[in-house]
Amino acid sequence: MRTHQIMTHKLITVKADTPIVEAAKLMLESHISGLPVVDDAGRLLGIVSESDFMRRSEIGTHGPRIRWLDFLMGTEKAAIDFVREHGRKVSAIMTRETLFTATEDMPLEELVRLMERQNIKRLPVIRGDLLVGIVTRADLLRAVASLARDVPDPTADDDHVRRRVIASIEKNEWQPTGLGVTVRDGIVYLSGMITDEAHRQAAIVAAENVSGVKLVRDHLYLFDPVSGLTFRSPKDECRTKTG
Repeated sequence: MRTHQIMTHKLITVKADTPIVEAAKLMLESHISGLPVVDDAGRLLGIVSESDFMRRSEIGTHGPRIRWLDFLMGTEKAAIDFVREHGRKVSAIMTRETLFTATEDMPLEELVRLMERQNIKRLPVIRGDLLVGIVTRADLLRAVASLARDVPDPTADDDHVRRRVIASIEKNEWQPTGLGVTVRDGIVYLSGMITDEAHRQAAIVAAENVSGVKLVRDHLYLFDPVSGLTFRSPKDECRTKTG
């Protein structure tokens, strides 16, 4: 399998001049841990993730000044740290120099190795310098990658089915956050986050009504906004308990 066959096409992004407070609220509301940063043309500039909010003056977690370290390393690092801790726009905290990306035709196994080697949770997918998708570290990512070594790539028909399933679900208000759709031999695997059990059934029915779909496997997570907890799909829970 290749990256374009599992990546999320519908992206939530921010601009470099987006206020940091707005980016934080967007991540919380969308239940995601990272946001690609793009310019007006859709070119990838960087990425901002939860770890970028750890050292901030608002919550008193900015680092103390170490004078002898400033003397040894010069004032450049102190200036950079100050911007990251006190800056008001996404450009102040986003990662850009060590930004890792994937291409649409990258083999899934290679993509997983890169994520594991660099210990990253998400990979922006680019075409040239344009952002076209994102792959996150989902529960099934390693399993899908290991199966890909022994199972032939999905057929062209599978790719067509996947596009139709995504289109069928994404046009609705109840669409899962971070929707992931994988199709193998007409079997559809759904992943992502929902906030109501009714959304689960709606997503399954939408997929079942797409021509060419033989079966739908539900791996959607339920997010409880009151407790902040997430719950696996009933079938995933059953599979875990029975081994």
